[in-house]
Amino acid sequence: MNHLNLQSMKDLWQKWRSSRVLILFVVFLALFLDNMLLTTVVPIVPDYLYQLQQPKISSNDTYSLLAKNCSNNEIIERRNYFVRNPTKFRLLLRTYCNWTLDWAINKTDIENQERTRILEKENQWVGIMFASKAFVQLLTNPFVGPLTNRVGYTIPMFSGFVIMFISTLIFAFSTSFGLLFIARSIQGVGSSCSSVSGLGMLADRYPEDEERGKAMGTALGGLALGVLIGPPFGGFMYEYVGKVSPFLVLATLGLFDGLLQLTVLRPGVTSVPIEGASLKTLIKDPYILLAAGAISFGNIGIAMMEPSLPIWMMTTMRATEFQQGAAFLPASISYLIGTNVFGPMAHKMGRWLCCMIGLILISIALIGVPMATSIYGLIIPNGLLGFAIGMVDSSMMPSMGYLVDIRHSSVYGSVYAIADVAFCLGYAIGPALSGFIVHAFGFRVMLYIISFLCLCYAPLLLFLRNPPAREENMSLIKSDNHNSFSYIRSKSLDDDSGY
Repeated sequence: MNHLNLQSMKDLWQKWRSSRVLILFVVFLALFLDNMLLTTVVPIVPDYLYQLQQPKISSNDTYSLLAKNCSNNEIIERRNYFVRNPTKFRLLLRTYCNWTLDWAINKTDIENQERTRILEKENQWVGIMFASKAFVQLLTNPFVGPLTNRVGYTIPMFSGFVIMFISTLIFAFSTSFGLLFIARSIQGVGSSCSSVSGLGMLADRYPEDEERGKAMGTALGGLALGVLIGPPFGGFMYEYVGKVSPFLVLATLGLFDGLLQLTVLRPGVTSVPIEGASLKTLIKDPYILLAAGAISFGNIGIAMMEPSLPIWMMTTMRATEFQQGAAFLPASISYLIGTNVFGPMAHKMGRWLCCMIGLILISIALIGVPMATSIYGLIIPNGLLGFAIGMVDSSMMPSMGYLVDIRHSSVYGSVYAIADVAFCLGYAIGPALSGFIVHAFGFRVMLYIISFLCLCYAPLLLFLRNPPAREENMSLIKSDNHNSFSYIRSKSLDDDSGY
């Protein structure tokens, strides 16, 4: 009897561990943590680098002197707030201080102007640091894709967790621009392993096209949730707890992710390498390149805003770190909605059409961002931007798997390496160029330029309306309708040796 119970528990464990839903959750969590780390630093880095460059900022002495001669301790306790709100600072001085303060007001005004000048100059360095992650990820992807064909998806996936954990700890304890740059670059390697392996694993486990679209939409929801929580979480923890705290929380969550991967995926080398189309062959496919280009153009706008929007808000709105992070909330929430709505819907309406509409909406949203005069004015354009990017990503990510199925062979590591390269191109080129473009032409002109480029690219999606399939691959399609099909697979879906 005990033997039967033990056997039934073992069977239940094996069934639970090989569940597609559980594997989807593992990929969801990996993408969530990766993008939460990616965006947590957005509101932290500009002010932290400024503090590193100005360790003996004179305003500290000014505010300390004022606090000794005034009856309100709030002046020294909230000096960072008053640096950004000089009008309220003057009102407080005139209310609680009983002596002439013209010299102090003038002195703090000069210091505020100097702070603005330094922050605007810092734009370029922040952009380069933010771009380093995507650039390294860009270089790593071509190696990770073919590697998954040889060893399976599980070992690269777990390697991504280990590298991300190391990157998080470096972020926590870094005290220089160089260490922050190294941490951001190392994260690129971990992101490459997690993204390529995770998306390839999902494409393999969900062979039916409509199910695959839903699964990809859910997984991208993890990306969206990380982007959603990261900026306000980082801004709040940095402003009220300290720089180290948000990264220690992320490291703790990362340990849970690693334990889950060890339990569910049991990383190991697949016994038989999988033969698929080479990376070179896939890169030459114009339809795959067209879909990849849509991913790049869809994400480059928000990527350019990552380093430049917080600094623009600091100089034009006197925004706090928390407000800078919160400005990305509408985009993140609407991206989460967009990916989950259009994951299944894009399959029905046509993924090419969904992506085309998304690029047009991105163009409109980017024009609206610099028109805002307060943080509340950013809600509508940023919300529309996130929703539109969700349309692009949730339609093109499954399309990459569809294209490799009908035009090549159903092996997904390399094609999702290309998809991730496309994603990273936006986040490598965008932040790196944003600082220089903002410095030369201004924040508004930068967004107008990328808006025009997205609008020009949108009509090209017509070519993906009915992409031609190779004749030998048509036998795999059960339905004549290109929007509804599934594949006959020779490999058992329950085979858990390396996936």
